[in-house]
Amino acid sequence: MIIYLHGFRSGPQSWKARSLGARMAELGLADQLWCGQLPVSPSAAISLAEAQIARCDTPPTLVGSSLGGYYATYLANRHGCRAVLVNPAVLAPLSLSAYVGIQTHMYTGEPFELTEAHIAELRSLEVTQLAHPENYWLLAETGDEVLDYRHAVARYAGGHQTVLEGGDHSFTRWDAWLDEILRFAGLLPTP
Repeated sequence: MIIYLHGFRSGPQSWKARSLGARMAELGLADQLWCGQLPVSPSAAISLAEAQIARCDTPPTLVGSSLGGYYATYLANRHGCRAVLVNPAVLAPLSLSAYVGIQTHMYTGEPFELTEAHIAELRSLEVTQLAHPENYWLLAETGDEVLDYRHAVARYAGGHQTVLEGGDHSFTRWDAWLDEILRFAGLLPTP
């Protein structure tokens, strides 16, 4: 099972979520993916993800993009799951502080408010030490214009790392890595 956690202002409509869903459907694995709309509140987002983890018969693999990578780190550390982190927001409380106020959802256009209380919730989710670094796989592009990839490289030292030159925050080479992600999750055999 893969639990996909999207980024800030994003949702299940993102191209990465849709592309992963399409590839898994193509392989007959559509029922092995959960990607729901995460609430603005980090605590509520974690509760929703933990409810999905609790429904799994075996530990799922978490795939988190940007803020979803921050959430995936917390959840993987807490539950011993594997996690794929795509241009993760390693310093989410600091990075998102600049966005406190009214924001707009990228895909629905709906407004929402990010508050100082939400930033405090993010701080409470910070993982200071990875219990099992080998459970993490960082996928980062050096051209990320939103987050400094070097923070992620330092944060996930000891884990698997794929750092690609160029690209941007969306992780432009996503489709080329889908089968490897499915292998990491144990959903495809290793060739």
